[in-house]
Amino acid sequence: MTRLPGSGSGADGEGDVRGREQEAVIDPAPRRSTETWREFLRSQASGIVACDFFSVDTVLFRRLYVLVFIELATRQVHLAGVTTNPAGEWATQQARNILESFVDRTQPIRFLIHDRDSKFTAAFDEVFRPEGIRAIRTPVRAPNANAFAERWIGSVRRECLDRLLIVNRRHLERVLPVYVEHYNAHRPHRALQQRAPSGVPQPDSVTVVALDSVHRQDVLGGLIHEYKRAA
Repeated sequence: MTRLPGSGSGADGEGDVRGREQEAVIDPAPRRSTETWREFLRSQASGIVACDFFSVDTVLFRRLYVLVFIELATRQVHLAGVTTNPAGEWATQQARNILESFVDRTQPIRFLIHDRDSKFTAAFDEVFRPEGIRAIRTPVRAPNANAFAERWIGSVRRECLDRLLIVNRRHLERVLPVYVEHYNAHRPHRALQQRAPSGVPQPDSVTVVALDSVHRQDVLGGLIHEYKRAA
């Protein structure tokens, strides 16, 4: 049997192939043909929503669970609900309630990212399927795969929940919408050129404003300050 040049088997043949790829400055085949997770998120951000649960402990040692959704392109957050019993049926109902926020858009939502928590059942994913939204489950024990939702959870803890004593569910249901409104409409983001997720673009030129023409509004009893130009 005649062998073609460079078609040898075993370590020598593989070494020849790697040598030619290095000379041609070509990455190995898996890197050429496979899109990384970061590249996927960046290229598809306008059509991706992520969701996740996080827990909040009250001063009476009760644990509450919160379900949130975040749009990757705009960073806009949608609060789905708060419960003491985060069963799959409850999560599915919250998905039905919030689905309207993700349909009838110029840039349709195509993917929903969530982890492998048992609360995200097949029925939960099925709520989004008729609207053309495909659910993508992240790998096991890989929080970085859902980094946008995890980062927001870190923000709400550092800026709000870690500085308040939550008494009960009703208290948390009053606090979280206020923070979400602040986050969506007022809090600047470096990734959005210092704009808020639902805010208007800032002018390119820098404008000097006198201090007496700036109005400060306290949010959550002064825990957060918002600044606006006085009318």
